[in-house]
Amino acid sequence: MNENAFWQLMDACTPPTPDPDAERLAAALTSRLSAGPLTAVIGFAEQLSWALYRMDREEYGHDLSSDCFLYTRAAVVAAGRETYEATLRDPRLFVPFAEDLIWAEPLLYVPDRAYLHITGEEWDRDTRYSYESFSNTAGWAGVRPS
Repeated sequence: MNENAFWQLMDACTPPTPDPDAERLAAALTSRLSAGPLTAVIGFAEQLSWALYRMDREEYGHDLSSDCFLYTRAAVVAAGRETYEATLRDPRLFVPFAEDLIWAEPLLYVPDRAYLHITGEEWDRDTRYSYESFSNTAGWAGVRPS
């Protein structure tokens, strides 16, 4: 799955009404991915990890706990490509997500749930980029997060 396919899938699964914690988005993504090939699940996991990793930088998470920072970054991804890319260009757009505690934790479990549905097994996965907070060392150059 390439980046465009990732964002197209996100858009296709976004509910038409507000979904504050991205629970319906996550359910729709899981359902869609569970019906497809395992390669789509793996590709989705890679693209999601890359998107979260790219936003794992000091200018976004300098005052946030590890979990809060991760779930908030997931919320920016859940908001869609336009919001995500605008936020990458202007970190000030991240502030309302953090201040209002807009989280999308369920998005993080989509690949694991789809994998389980397809294979019947838990996925002990690794992606090329870690989405865990503070793993992008270049984004935190010179800063030692607590």
